[in-house]
Amino acid sequence: MIRFMGATRYRVTIEQDEDGIFVAQCPVLPGCVSQGKTRAEALANISDAISGYLASLAKHGEPIPLPITEEVVEVAV
Repeated sequence: MIRFMGATRYRVTIEQDEDGIFVAQCPVLPGCVSQGKTRAEALANISDAISGYLASLAKHGEPIPLPITEEVVEVAV
């Protein structure tokens, strides 16, 4: 089982639905979805959801997906 010390980073997507609610999900964690009235609220809520999801995986001895590492590439257009 992988254990991480400190904070980990997971990619999330946030989209506004037709009712104006912001829906956030973490693609690497199937079914890990949350929402909020604002982008900030959705981000805070998905952060809590991810923490709970990872705690559940750990409790049940399931593998924990690796956090992201990203690089930004600048290209001329």
